[in-house]
Amino acid sequence: MDIMDHIKQAIESNSVILFMKGSPEFPQCGFSARASQALIECGAEFATIDVLAEPEVRANLHRYADWPTFPQLYISGELMGGCDIVMEMFENGDLKTAVEQASK
Repeated sequence: MDIMDHIKQAIESNSVILFMKGSPEFPQCGFSARASQALIECGAEFATIDVLAEPEVRANLHRYADWPTFPQLYISGELMGGCDIVMEMFENGDLKTAVEQASK
């Protein structure tokens, strides 16, 4: 499978997915830790892809949505953004709302 197809399939088959460095249990950078913790605190069920374990995803994900940094959060197939945007959404309640809507 082509890497772009792999990325597209991962995003389309998960209502909430976080491309991050490491995992929620063992994040490998502070930004990934904060983003995954915000999702956990919202009660979100979410998939993750560790871009450190999948270097092809890390090297090509920016081509999918033209977003250069990690983590990257997608909800219902739409790029929400990186850590700063996720934290802003968490603080104003939009993240919880988006996660709940995606779960329906």
